[in-house]
Amino acid sequence: MFGASLPSVPASAVPDDVYLLDVREDDEWAAGHAPAAHHLPMTELPARIAEIPQDRDVAVICRSGGRSAQVVGYLMRNGWDQVRNVDGGVGDWAAAGRPVVTDDGQPGRVA
Repeated sequence: MFGASLPSVPASAVPDDVYLLDVREDDEWAAGHAPAAHHLPMTELPARIAEIPQDRDVAVICRSGGRSAQVVGYLMRNGWDQVRNVDGGVGDWAAAGRPVVTDDGQPGRVA
């Protein structure tokens, strides 16, 4: 494998009290997201990195786990040590029976 492996957590095991960072694009977020997630598209991360807490556990999620893995690596290189990738992304989140909603609280879908 290339490089060190990143810390990760299965979608079914993400704690309720974690800071869940959704790095998908606006249209993906609008279709559906975890109710307590914080939206910060991956492309905006460098300019908005200060919004991400360093004093608590952070789990990063995207559609399938690729973009979020890149973000976890970026955060680790920039001083975050309590950060994990959500394996399988929002797809596995929904498959595990975890809620996916739209901004108005209605049932959402994975896009």
